[in-house]
Formats: sequence, C-alpha cells, structure tokens
Amino acid sequence: MNSFETFKHLHKNSSPLLIGNVWDVKSAETFQSAGYRAIGISSQAISNALGYPDGENLPFEELLRITKRITEAVNLPLTVDMEAGYSRNLDGILKNIEKLHESGAVGINLEDTLPGEKRTLTSAVSFAGTVAAAARHIRQKRLGIFLNIRTDAFLLGLPNALEETQNRIKLYQDAGADGIFVPCITNSGDIEAVVKATSLPINVMCMPDLPGFKELESLGVKRISMGGFLFNKVYDYAGALARKISAEQGFTSIFS
Repeated sequence: MNSFETFKHLHKNSSPLLIGNVWDVKSAETFQSAGYRAIGISSQAISNALGYPDGENLPFEELLRITKRITEAVNLPLTVDMEAGYSRNLDGILKNIEKLHESGAVGINLEDTLPGEKRTLTSAVSFAGTVAAAARHIRQKRLGIFLNIRTDAFLLGLPNALEETQNRIKLYQDAGADGIFVPCITNSGDIEAVVKATSLPINVMCMPDLPGFKELESLGVKRISMGGFLFNKVYDYAGALARKISAEQGFTSIFS
C-alpha cells in the first residue's frame, strides 16, 4: 500500500487512529520515534510556531513548504489542516488541495466555518456543495487525498449543536466526504449519537473532558486528534524551564 492507502485503511480498524499533531520536522520525527502511525499539521500549532494567529493568517506558501519538508523527512502519512481552504472561491480551494497533494499530504481537514474576528458557520447546503466539488475534483484528478470534513457546531457552543451536527453530517456524507471531524464534542451520549448518524469515520479532538481512548473506541470513534494542545503544553514547559534557569542562575534544571 502507498501512504494514502495506508492512511485510509487506518480509519477502518476497531481501535481509533491517534493522530500526532505536528508543526515542524522535529515534532514529526518525535511522533515517528514514538511509534505513531500517522501525523497531522495543526493549523494553530504551525501558525503560532511561525508567529501568526490561527485563522488562515499563516501564508499558504509557508504551509506548503513545511508540508513538503515534513513528508521528505518522515515516513508517516501526513494530513494537513487547511482550515476553510485558504480561499473564498471554489477554484482557489481546489487548486490549494492540489498543491497540498503535490507537497506530499495524503489528507486534509476542510472546515465549515470561516475565520475572522468572529468565526462564522457557513450555510450547510452551500458548504455541502463545496465538499461535493472537492470530492469530485479529487476523484477526477486521481489525487490520493482523504477528505476529512470538520463541522464546528460544538466548537461554537451552539445550543442545538448535536442536531446541527447530525444534519450537516448527512449532507457532507452524501456530498462525498471520507470522514467527519467534530472538534470540542465531549459528552459520551453526543459522541455516540454522532457516530450513529453516519457510516463515515468520526474524528474527535483532545479536550479536558474528552473520554479516554478505550471509551471512545467503545463509542465507535475512529480517529483522535490533539489539535494545538500538545504544542501549547510543550511551550508552557519551555517557558517554565526558562524562568527556572533565570531564577536559579544556572543550568542545573536542564539536566535534572
């Protein structure tokens, strides 16, 4: 199997695929050494690492450059968070998908909200049209890309988040999505309902109240992401260590 086929197959196992979310070559190598089977570029992590706020503020050429460097350096399948497509028109989104494929990505996350000062949820029907066009383009161009569609009703904290998510999943599945990503969902009953709403693999994300991996497996979840949480933890630790070195006036803490 090639990298794309391997990645697609990893969504069919009984145990969920745990994605190591990365932001550079070194973080990708770290997950490879730790035995992970697939990695994904977190938009928040890579943007913050390069000094940009999340929300398509990172230049797309930078995303392509790092995607290429990671896929040249490690042997794991790489999926890339391309947010809302880095374009507000369909042709631009389709061209960007091709560019990510050419850079070595075997999967993408495409989300149904638009970035800005306030994140806004797009029309479900309109976005389903975008999904259908992306799926058709991937198929016609024979691109090895796993189309993971992120739906953000739970992320936005909508009062009807479960119903909205279930309705959108149906549309996105019919449009040709390969998987569904529901960030910020944590309640076991909600997760089970979302899993039952589709035959597509469901992807959830690290959250303080997210159930453990064994429970997620029993609920039928097929993919688990870290988002930017590990990146944040790494730099929280680095900051604490930097302060300790200054306070102790020595480097003992680095070696202890």
